[in-house]
Amino acid sequence: MNDIFYEMIFKRKSFHIFRNVGNESIGEYELNDIQNAYSEFTPLNPEIKTAIRIVPEKQTNCKRGGEYCILLYSEKKDGYLQNIGYLGEQLDLYLVSRNIGTLWFGIGKTKEEPFEDMEFVIMFSIRKISDDSKYRKDMFKSKRKKAKEIWEGEQISGVTDIIRFAPSACNSQPWLVKNDGELLVYRYKKPGKRGIMPADKVLFYNRIDIGIFICFMDLCLEHNGIGFEKTLYSDADDGELVLNAKYRLYR
Repeated sequence: MNDIFYEMIFKRKSFHIFRNVGNESIGEYELNDIQNAYSEFTPLNPEIKTAIRIVPEKQTNCKRGGEYCILLYSEKKDGYLQNIGYLGEQLDLYLVSRNIGTLWFGIGKTKEEPFEDMEFVIMFSIRKISDDSKYRKDMFKSKRKKAKEIWEGEQISGVTDIIRFAPSACNSQPWLVKNDGELLVYRYKKPGKRGIMPADKVLFYNRIDIGIFICFMDLCLEHNGIGFEKTLYSDADDGELVLNAKYRLYR
């Protein structure tokens, strides 16, 4: 993946509402560039068909001051939510590199019809940001779990300390990595803890979150020159700890 995406990890922030971000608009050429860029992103599962549509925010139920919403569509196949998270986070970081602010809007709804044989999954609200000072100034001040809470075993400098800043629904951070010579990435659901998410939506959003987390993992490993072979696993269990990916590392 593009190493610019890694650099954008330190800049990105979730604009829960777009306020005092300037009066610039996203141009037609930029909208075309977004479509073209998405088509070049690396999917987690290339067998799953996906697409995006870009519509004015007013055509959705999102009222966060964005100019447009990007709707993400997918075939419903095993692993499609993780795949959308993985692709969506590349989109997130790409947009930041173009000074376009983003918000993963999980409760988004649209009147748009299903696209071919794909269904709407989730959306971003986006808006042009005219001032870099509106982005994150110090990522390490963000509220995240400590490394020891999400990682068991020997930590990897430049990886363990960075992947914990992956965004997640309601900042739930539903992941755990075990390093036993290989990296085992689990979707972790802490018993009795779901924040403000509706109980019937936790699994849906947390599977997307794991895709986002795996994107961060890949970017950090690649940036640090750590080669890997990645094996993905079906996440069909609503258990407390469910294996999603295994990394065999080599240098």
